[in-house]
Amino acid sequence: MSAVSALAGCGLTPASGPSRDEMVQSVYSPPGEGEEPFAWVEINARSLDILARRAPPTLRGFFGDYRPSASPVIGVGDAVQVTVWEAAAGGLFSSSDANNLNPGSRSSLIPVQTVGRDGSITVPYAGRVQVAGRTQQQVEAAIIERLRGKAIEPQALVNVASNVSNTVTVTGEVANGARVPLTLRGDRILDVIAGAGGYRSPVHETFISITRGNRTARAPLQALLTNPSENIFVRAGDILTVESRPQTFTVAGATGANAVIPFDARGITLEEAIGKSGGLNDMRADPNGLFVLRYEPTSLVREFPNVSPSLVQYQQIPVAYHLNMKDPSALFAARRFAIRDKDIIYVSNAPLAEIGKVVQLVQMVAQPAVQGFAVSRIGH
Repeated sequence: MSAVSALAGCGLTPASGPSRDEMVQSVYSPPGEGEEPFAWVEINARSLDILARRAPPTLRGFFGDYRPSASPVIGVGDAVQVTVWEAAAGGLFSSSDANNLNPGSRSSLIPVQTVGRDGSITVPYAGRVQVAGRTQQQVEAAIIERLRGKAIEPQALVNVASNVSNTVTVTGEVANGARVPLTLRGDRILDVIAGAGGYRSPVHETFISITRGNRTARAPLQALLTNPSENIFVRAGDILTVESRPQTFTVAGATGANAVIPFDARGITLEEAIGKSGGLNDMRADPNGLFVLRYEPTSLVREFPNVSPSLVQYQQIPVAYHLNMKDPSALFAARRFAIRDKDIIYVSNAPLAEIGKVVQLVQMVAQPAVQGFAVSRIGH
């Protein structure tokens, strides 16, 4: 049996990947030329708490959910129309009888103007009036103040004929990418997507990204549909991108199926991923050899205990998360551990499985000799 064990450990037997002992050796031995060092992290209560704190914030948690003002301000590029009234005829804005609204009242309709880069428009006898950053009511008050003493008891009405600044840009997997104008009541994410013709990609692989200023956050569409609080109000100037991002993880080693397995955008736990892959192979798997392999940022890896200081020089560090399935609490830990896109779940072979392979090889080699010896004995 010692010879068989030696053969099993020498690497001559076929295998689907490294054993648990080989993984441990790789962590604590200097990497060879061309090899990439990696960190070993136990999946336990401490590491799960660290990962939970580092989970990406929700859209509501990242941006808040503040309803926009009921009186949006005018911006550069908007088309503005101004109407000025006077209390009696003979004033600055008197016009023909065809435009009289009632006897003794005169009005004048100033042609539509686009707000210039200086944020102003021109009103006769009032000059350049600053309108950008002001509400319609504030602009009306400013025009009346400028005309006071020049016109006869002037009154003004400001109308935004084309609102370019109070829009949200929608791009990506939508029927019609466009600038969608916002309404005075306030619009949420799904309202704006509907205004762009709706999303085209399947719900389970669709993500919504919002860029506001220099900040961007992403969430799965399923989160907005199942949790209405995530369907936050958008603001003027937001860029909303609808993306199709199929999520997959790879399963390798002693499992029911070695494959690339898709999962919903809302996420999947390690427990569910093990179930999707057919579970551990009873005849081959080492229950103490389950790993989840992924790259993590250095700032996160620093929080894990017993990580080699030599690893923190890299921006992204390969991490092997280890779970001992012999421990009953591992089943609960697997339910808390979230699988991410492009993770690798690897289950190593049990040591006895390797020995069994050697025994089978020995039997295959020895069988022809045994059969030949038996035949020769019969001939004699």
